[in-house]
Amino acid sequence: MSATFHRRRPSRRNRMLTLLDALERQTRADPLIDVAGRAVRALPLGRGRDGLHGRWLGHPVHPVMVQVPIGTWLSAAVLDLRPGRSREAGLLVGVGLAAAAPAVLTGAVDWAELHRQQMRVGLVHALANAAAVGMYATSLACRVRGRTTAGRLYGFLGLTAVGIGGMLGGHLAYRQASGANHAEEVAHVVRDTWHRVGAVAEFPAGEPVRRVVDDVPVLVLRESGGMIHALADRCSHLAGPLSEGTVADGCVQCPWHGSVFRLSDGWNVRGPATAPQPAFDTRIVDGHVEVRLRRAHHRRDGDGTPPSLTGTDGHRRHRG
Repeated sequence: MSATFHRRRPSRRNRMLTLLDALERQTRADPLIDVAGRAVRALPLGRGRDGLHGRWLGHPVHPVMVQVPIGTWLSAAVLDLRPGRSREAGLLVGVGLAAAAPAVLTGAVDWAELHRQQMRVGLVHALANAAAVGMYATSLACRVRGRTTAGRLYGFLGLTAVGIGGMLGGHLAYRQASGANHAEEVAHVVRDTWHRVGAVAEFPAGEPVRRVVDDVPVLVLRESGGMIHALADRCSHLAGPLSEGTVADGCVQCPWHGSVFRLSDGWNVRGPATAPQPAFDTRIVDGHVEVRLRRAHHRRDGDGTPPSLTGTDGHRRHRG
């Protein structure tokens, strides 16, 4: 029996995905990406950089910031469809242009800390939005000079560019998972029990060691004083291996993009990560290290009191 394979013609949706996948692989703009990325990372933003990433919010702030320009420009387009509302539409165009600056800055600092494939898509996303800003700036200038028809035309062209930029932004966020919490799955995968990860002797003091619990990589570190910490190993920013990072001052720094997490509880001390790392409680049983994912319901015993460092089984227990 022979099998015949028929090659289907790609659907329109598949053509779009094919174009986007080709964009991810396109290397021609890489030199420009390198220069622009270094320039953004060199901006003297200080602690404000973490604020622009959205560490205070718990997720990237850029999607929040873009709501104002998109909303005002869309509203302006609606008013442009009605006679005699050009003045109000012009006001909305101006508000959108003013709001575009912080949206661009937050997007730029996030973009500079992405994977190469994401940066390639992000560059075109930025160019589309830059074209939109240019169109709307021209639209506003035309309106101020009384050229209402031209102002409306440039406004609609700008809205088209915004739509293209939004589509690329959606590809970045949902298909390429830029800005997503890459450690979110841990709480859904790791079983609610203690897991043995190795003998104490297998964890040299001060050196991060990678172990696997329920198919989830875990960083385990034993301090010189005997305290043991355990965190999910994949960085919440872009899944970088924390076990290959640098340990200092009670924290571990991701080797990929420099996010810093506190070993004691996984708190993200410094960005670009906006979400903390899942942390594990630890204990030593018969000379072996055991870890248990620290969830909200793990933090108290059955009577509602905080767990002690020594459990009812008499084993030493550490707060990871």
